[in-house]
Amino acid sequence: MGAAFAFVQTKGLSKVYGPTRALTSVDLRFEAGQVTSVEGPNGSGKSTLLALLGMLARPSKGDIWFGDRHVGRSPSLRASVGVLAHAPMIYPDLNAHENLRLFAQLYGRPHTQRDLAPFAERFALGSWAERPARTYSRGQLQRVALARAVLHAPQLLLLDEPSTGLDVASVERLITAVQQERARGAIIVLVTHDDPLRDRLADRRIALAQGRVAETPT
Repeated sequence: MGAAFAFVQTKGLSKVYGPTRALTSVDLRFEAGQVTSVEGPNGSGKSTLLALLGMLARPSKGDIWFGDRHVGRSPSLRASVGVLAHAPMIYPDLNAHENLRLFAQLYGRPHTQRDLAPFAERFALGSWAERPARTYSRGQLQRVALARAVLHAPQLLLLDEPSTGLDVASVERLITAVQQERARGAIIVLVTHDDPLRDRLADRRIALAQGRVAETPT
């Protein structure tokens, strides 16, 4: 079970890749029960910010706090993060149920068929879910990836271009799931170029430009 915290905060957050400075002195705060969209052109640092918040990369400088716990000194906080990326990160030779069971075990969650049935129902995993994931459509993969991202009730949910390639029905399912996670009290950070999706979900908007926090969009 992941930790509970009411906010995530970055202080002086910077990330350098060789000669490239991806983020520079970023100070941000994300609150529980709120969807924050992070906007900006390609190369502005959005994906780098998500990678740092998700503990998938380490900052070159600065700090990240999950409530009163410093990320660098509390690696166990990774269990409190859910990630839905553009790449589904689903094992292709396992079917949907096997993928969910594996991830539930990794997070120390109950993982019997009965335990996971609510997720199969919530994300409409039909008979196709018995086939290997490599046979799934983009929308089917995203359903499984979304179920995987939330099955451990993460306190921080990171969404990176989650609607890319989805049909209307799949986008509606995504929106419903995000709204349910927000109502549960999750801290949600959304990166998207999908303006209608952002307009329906975002409670707050911030913008990045050349790795720095820019003027908040209106």
